[in-house]
Amino acid sequence: MNVPENLKYSQDHEWIRVDGDFAFIGVTDYAQSNLGDIVFVEVETVGEELNKGEAFGNVEAVKAVEELYMPIGGELVEFNESLEDAPELVNTDPYGEGWMIKIKLADAGDLDNLLDDTAYKALIG
Repeated sequence: MNVPENLKYSQDHEWIRVDGDFAFIGVTDYAQSNLGDIVFVEVETVGEELNKGEAFGNVEAVKAVEELYMPIGGELVEFNESLEDAPELVNTDPYGEGWMIKIKLADAGDLDNLLDDTAYKALIG
């Protein structure tokens, strides 16, 4: 499994990459591989302020439909619209072109409660 060192991870298998006051969020390589072929990504929470643990959307794969959860709180400012026409980007490039949302961080201190790459690797075994 690919687990980049420069990201933070949630126990729900979302990753987060911080860029100034903003952060990009997607699902991990582990999550996408367990879901199988992703056929649809739905995010209808753009413009909303969401707390850690709240659902921001869902992902539909051939095997299942799973809710997506906020690893930290913030205002959802952008959905990766490329996923509307090419949801398979989540499978082929989960940490790059397959990012799902961009948020404005509510509290950067929340990042301290997430897993680093070593802890995430231990979680997924």
